[in-house]
Amino acid sequence: MENINYVETVENLVDSIKGILTSAGLGGEAGEYKLVTQSFLYKFLNDKFLYEAKKYDNQNDYQHLMELNDEDYEILQMSLGTDSAEIERKDLIETIYNKQNVDNFSELFDSTLNDIALDNNDLFSVETAGNTQVRLFDAHLIADNIQDTSQRDHVARELIKLLASTKFDNSIFEEGFDFFSTIFEYMIQDYNKNGGGNYAEYYTPRTIAKIIADILIGKGNPENVKVYDPAAGSGTLLMNVANRIGVDKCTVYSQDISQKSSNLLRLNLILNNLSHSIHNIVQGNTILNNKHPEKMDYIVSNPPFKLDFSDWRDQVESIPNSSEIYFAGIPNIPKKKKNSMAIYELFIQHIIHSLSDNGKAGVVVPTGFLTAQSGIDKKIRKYLVDKKMIDAVVSMPSNVFANTGTNVSVIFFDKNKQDDQVQLIDASKLGAKVKENGLQRTVLSQDDIEKIVNTAVDRKDVQDFSIIVSLKNIKDKNYSFSAGQYFPVKIEYVKLTQDEFKGKMNKYRAKLIELFNNSEELDNKIKQDFDRFNLK
Repeated sequence: MENINYVETVENLVDSIKGILTSAGLGGEAGEYKLVTQSFLYKFLNDKFLYEAKKYDNQNDYQHLMELNDEDYEILQMSLGTDSAEIERKDLIETIYNKQNVDNFSELFDSTLNDIALDNNDLFSVETAGNTQVRLFDAHLIADNIQDTSQRDHVARELIKLLASTKFDNSIFEEGFDFFSTIFEYMIQDYNKNGGGNYAEYYTPRTIAKIIADILIGKGNPENVKVYDPAAGSGTLLMNVANRIGVDKCTVYSQDISQKSSNLLRLNLILNNLSHSIHNIVQGNTILNNKHPEKMDYIVSNPPFKLDFSDWRDQVESIPNSSEIYFAGIPNIPKKKKNSMAIYELFIQHIIHSLSDNGKAGVVVPTGFLTAQSGIDKKIRKYLVDKKMIDAVVSMPSNVFANTGTNVSVIFFDKNKQDDQVQLIDASKLGAKVKENGLQRTVLSQDDIEKIVNTAVDRKDVQDFSIIVSLKNIKDKNYSFSAGQYFPVKIEYVKLTQDEFKGKMNKYRAKLIELFNNSEELDNKIKQDFDRFNLK
């Protein structure tokens, strides 16, 4: 089976789950994304368990597993370790499928997921900033999300029939990041838009995430490193960096205030063989209650840009080491437009503070950050220059993010930078304009992506696209990070013979005389008008 068939199989499963829910009147309901993602996750974990069991011993198909005595089955589960979820035989999809005619089937479905969540609590639970554990599956998934009691058994039966009839080829679990990132993006495409209230999930397109990861890691081969995102959303940036480094060579850390984002990030980690990092996911306010005080080797983030945080702004000043962390200041509360408070300024300062001595970061910022001539933005840029940390800046095309019209750029800084050279790239003219869900978006081609990455990694000067400047150059330009201000001004010189020069000068002279004459005529006309109205 080729990769494209894997994609079709999984996408058809996701579409069919959504179809079942839509038929039951749940399309677009608040709990739909939970039913879709948790049903899919049950299927994935179930089949991954069967895959790992068979890889451990080729005779371990479902029938053989059911024939094992309890002790042998327990030994098998222990042998699989963290490569698989722990699933009891009574909770396997095929077992539940064979019981679908029992009364109150939805309760059996819910109790099955509840069993799996409890059995795997140590591995798959997400922690909140208040030290509460968020389980893998909701305790009452069907009951809590389907209000019409008459629909519950029907939906549960349809779901289990679909999950049992969909067959994943075992090779699907040997697929890599590109496959699972595509599946994850497809599954959550309807559920990662403005779903976090004031903290809407800032979804980073995979193309932008790949560019950031490739530039940040460059030609290095890091091992045993910590990768962190303080505003992780559903984890696209983290997944790309972890994949670029190698999931066995890094540990992922994250925090995000949104419960939905944290749950989606957990799913992303499971799909991408990063289950060992799930206990580092924290749901909570990063600025007020940072649960990852340790220093990080790589930090990536696409933080929210504007947000009304006036109700907790003053609390930031009272957290330990506030003046050290927020060296450039904390945005004041405006009298109007409180929702325009620049919360990204807090995240940038938090990221700088969180870097290890050899740490590197790639952060998405509004392009206005690059040139602001006063305030916190200017102070942060000055700090990055004076501390020799700023390494590269890439200005992206407009509308490269479908859910915001704000022009964005990516700043890269390195706490252990060894030279005073900074690369400024203006990629704003790349990409093709497309209409997507009624919104205009700029899509970067593979050639565009390679041009940006190769130029950055190889530190190339490319006319009207990229320039290498010194830290002194940046200081002289009032700490501007905008590439356009450093591109050389091109003056075109044309060789002329003496006769050609005289000819041009005569034309210019004749034009000037004509303009002077027109001016004299206009002056006389104005004087006549004044005389006519006795306005001498």
